[in-house]
Amino acid sequence: MLEPTLPDLRSVLSAEAMALLSSHGLLDALIDRMLVEEVTQAVTLPDEAQQSAIHDFLRENNAPSPEALGELIQASGLSEEAFYNQLFRPAKMAHLAEEQFSAKAEARFLTQKGRLDRVVYSLLRLNSPSQAQELYLRIAHGEANFSDLAGRYSQGMERNTNGVIGPVPLNQAHPTLSEKLRASQPGMLLEPFRIGEWWVVTRLERFAPATFDEQMSAQMSMELMQEWLKEETRRQIQALSTETDAGSTAS
Repeated sequence: MLEPTLPDLRSVLSAEAMALLSSHGLLDALIDRMLVEEVTQAVTLPDEAQQSAIHDFLRENNAPSPEALGELIQASGLSEEAFYNQLFRPAKMAHLAEEQFSAKAEARFLTQKGRLDRVVYSLLRLNSPSQAQELYLRIAHGEANFSDLAGRYSQGMERNTNGVIGPVPLNQAHPTLSEKLRASQPGMLLEPFRIGEWWVVTRLERFAPATFDEQMSAQMSMELMQEWLKEETRRQIQALSTETDAGSTAS
């Protein structure tokens, strides 16, 4: 398991500097970055992964050829070593996440599946129950197209997309809407129901249940890695605060 050893910040930063960083919410970010640097420094990326990171960087910066890399390094203001450390850090993190947390990835997936399932649905949002019923019947009887009515009558932001929402995580919707969509079949038009101040007509267009594949395993492993970083940052700050308080009491 990861057991990082960070330098004592009190030996390199004054109490005033520490307090200033903390007051601006920057101490957490500093420790997080130090932890990332500490745990990734021993990771050696395969040549293929390094070349992939360089290729992606050149593409993102519209660089015409690998020869432009030197100019981009110079323009970054970083030393070559610092530049490559920064460039390879995400890939190193992904490698480390898989190494340390992939064994727990599927268990996390099963507990998080509700937010990972994605849906596309059509929505009409109205403040009049009678109008909602009228439009529902027009759609149900084939007298009008859902998207046309949504673009004309819907009173929410979905009006801008002719009523179509998604793909989005299923649990991003209101709990009542989410429950009804989960119990629906694609193409099923639901009778108007109330959510808060609105009367809603909806139809599930597509349901894409999340599956545990290689990509999902990598995502879950990285989420576990990020949670570990957050907890370790909290622990480091707590220890630092305890030691500082103890030092103040002793003096």
